[in-house]
Amino acid sequence: MKVVIVGPAYPYRGGIALFNERLAKAFQENNDEVEIITFTLQYPGFLFPGKTQYSDAHPPKELKITRLINAVNPFSWIKTAKAIKKEKPDLVLFAYWLPFMAPSFGTIAKLVAKNKHTKIAALVHNIIPHEKRAGDMMLSKYFIKHVNGFITLSKSVYDDLTSLTSKPKVLTPHPLYDNFGAAISKTEAINKLGLDQSYSYLLFFGIIRKYKGLDILLEAMANEEIKSKKVKVIVAGEFYEDSTAYLDLIKKHQLENSVVLVNQFIPDGEVVNYFCAADMVVQPYKHATQSGVTQIAYHFNKPMLVTNVGGLSEMVPDQKVGYVTECNSISVSNSILDFYNKKREEEFISGVIDEKQKYTWDKMTLAISQLVQQL
Repeated sequence: MKVVIVGPAYPYRGGIALFNERLAKAFQENNDEVEIITFTLQYPGFLFPGKTQYSDAHPPKELKITRLINAVNPFSWIKTAKAIKKEKPDLVLFAYWLPFMAPSFGTIAKLVAKNKHTKIAALVHNIIPHEKRAGDMMLSKYFIKHVNGFITLSKSVYDDLTSLTSKPKVLTPHPLYDNFGAAISKTEAINKLGLDQSYSYLLFFGIIRKYKGLDILLEAMANEEIKSKKVKVIVAGEFYEDSTAYLDLIKKHQLENSVVLVNQFIPDGEVVNYFCAADMVVQPYKHATQSGVTQIAYHFNKPMLVTNVGGLSEMVPDQKVGYVTECNSISVSNSILDFYNKKREEEFISGVIDEKQKYTWDKMTLAISQLVQQL
């Protein structure tokens, strides 16, 4: 096929950009011709909660990435649609994750479809956002109206879409994020981070927002038995909200010696250090669809603890690759204690190595090809 992926990509950073770039390489491995069309302006600065939207890494090799879309300028949407129509791709695949993008993406889809050749699909990371705002459903419905079919990465998103449209859709798991190179030893990773080798480390990774439940993990770390062990949690990610409540929890429970705070976006080249330093990756989310963090953990053969929300339990079989806990600090702390007291790391690593075989990129491109045949 000749494929155009529309969504974030270099020079923008973040999980969706990473996904689009890796998907483009998967299409290339399948001998498809692929281009990513991304933004000249993704978010106006005043709407972006972090320090920067941009990557400081090198551009991905052998990918064609074209910057055309200004998310708030309708004239750029028309220009983008004209450029895509002229190329006559077999498939335009929108990476949809936020209703803010619905007007631009929906309009581009509507105009491209007029060439009577290109099929329009969306790979939907979220259709109902984690942090809801007025008008979200109206915007998403506008986007859905102009798309022929959908790919989802979790049953929760599949079910959300089913409630909104009867158009064709397929469910296929989020593939592994294998973009970060080979694993290194735990000793080497801890040294690279400048941490104390005499401690064991848990990892909370990614941007910090309320729905990700860092407060639950901090409350769990306040358990007196956990505090008596030489266990620390590395919190590696940029705060996308006021950090005061979390810092207050650390102070309240005297966790200063139990928490390593790295308040910054972790560059791709350093991700390996954080995952390989950890015994287990902890995702105490309050609600979720699927998570790219899970798929990085699989790549690095790391056990996981997730809460029983959204699609997380679909991807982390309880007691095989780690734990599926209830969404509270007691359940999380009990599982952390079980992990260390029963020395379950090697058992879970074996389960991870077995389970990760499900999550390959060729299965993703095959699912997309099968959807295209239905459109």
